[in-house]
Amino acid sequence: MMQSTSKKASALCVALLSSIFAFSGSYAQAVKNNAGGGTYPPVETQPANSKYKPAFAGQTRIAGVKTKTPISVSLLSKGLEHPWGICLLPDGRFLISQKLGTMCIVTPAGKIVKQITGLPAVVPDGQGGLLDVNIDPQFATNRMVYWDYSEQVSGGSLLAIAKGKLSADESKIENIQVIYRATPAYKGSLQFGSRIVFDKSGNLFVTTGERSGSDIRMKAQALDAAIGKLIHITKNGKPVPGGPFAKTPNARPEIYAYGFRSPEGLAMNPATGELWEAEFGPRGGDEINIIRPGKNYGWPVVTYGIEYSGEKVGAGIQQKEGVEQPVYYWDPVVSPSGIVFYNSNVIPEWKGNLFVGGLSSMHIARLVIKNNRVVGEERLLKDEGERFRALAVGKDGALYAVTDSGRFYRVAKK
Repeated sequence: MMQSTSKKASALCVALLSSIFAFSGSYAQAVKNNAGGGTYPPVETQPANSKYKPAFAGQTRIAGVKTKTPISVSLLSKGLEHPWGICLLPDGRFLISQKLGTMCIVTPAGKIVKQITGLPAVVPDGQGGLLDVNIDPQFATNRMVYWDYSEQVSGGSLLAIAKGKLSADESKIENIQVIYRATPAYKGSLQFGSRIVFDKSGNLFVTTGERSGSDIRMKAQALDAAIGKLIHITKNGKPVPGGPFAKTPNARPEIYAYGFRSPEGLAMNPATGELWEAEFGPRGGDEINIIRPGKNYGWPVVTYGIEYSGEKVGAGIQQKEGVEQPVYYWDPVVSPSGIVFYNSNVIPEWKGNLFVGGLSSMHIARLVIKNNRVVGEERLLKDEGERFRALAVGKDGALYAVTDSGRFYRVAKK
């Protein structure tokens, strides 16, 4: 009898531990799957805003990891003016957008060598301004630059996408054209999005925010509106042919996916070719998603966050048939902005990892990815006290970051 009781107690203990590990982010799964840096308790130790349960083990609060490779952190510059986007130029320098309406070119050593002015007027209020910037895949021969920004129009403001040619002396953008506007306009200064990523054919993926207001955010679910969406357009701003809603009545054919709140992170996974997105939740519910054509990502019907007031968002639903689940989410929030996959051999344990700039969290999150799941999380530069807005990987295999206060960092192998 004692032996039977002991077996039952042991089984109960194992079941209890398994349940704890599953709820805390599948620590056991991370120990089994993660090959980079060892496993530790989850990096998030603060209580969540809600009692919502994840849809699967490892969807939140995954086990921690630590980089084994000795790295150095260098503050290269303090002279940027509210930087927002960063992209790598073919010669190894960086093109950086600045919220108030200018761009600059910066060397890998942090020297600002060019200032680019004369761009279309932006609305730099709130979360608006000059936002993301990216260069044409054929930039080496055509010198074309693409960017998005908040534009004042009749009825309020909206996200506009423009293009132009970088002049030979790198002081201005020539032949500027606005190729797309994410309508409807709205009288507000929040949640424009937005990031720009090129697909393999040279077309643009662009994220748009749902503009925050309770009177408009349901438009994120509406296929006749361009807000709260991932749009897929050509270099001339036209819908890419054959989109998932091209034959849907009353739907905008440029919509590729929908149901987003404030998506400020977008990156192509070089290992799989899949598009990954990061977005702000309200109180809790910041998300990392894998974007697939025609899919609904839930907002504001399905979310792991709550209203800032503490009330439920809508009916308080976290899972629903026909709605995609985030690969990973945070509660409390990190306020994820720019993201980048590390695809260099300089720091082998980082290869294939996703790096996420955190604003309110004031750190860079390193997410270890395996089989499209997050299996480990690390917090980098958390002692700097900076809001990390955008990230890039340099030709030297270093991770570069810009912050809202104008700082430019390099994180590299020692």
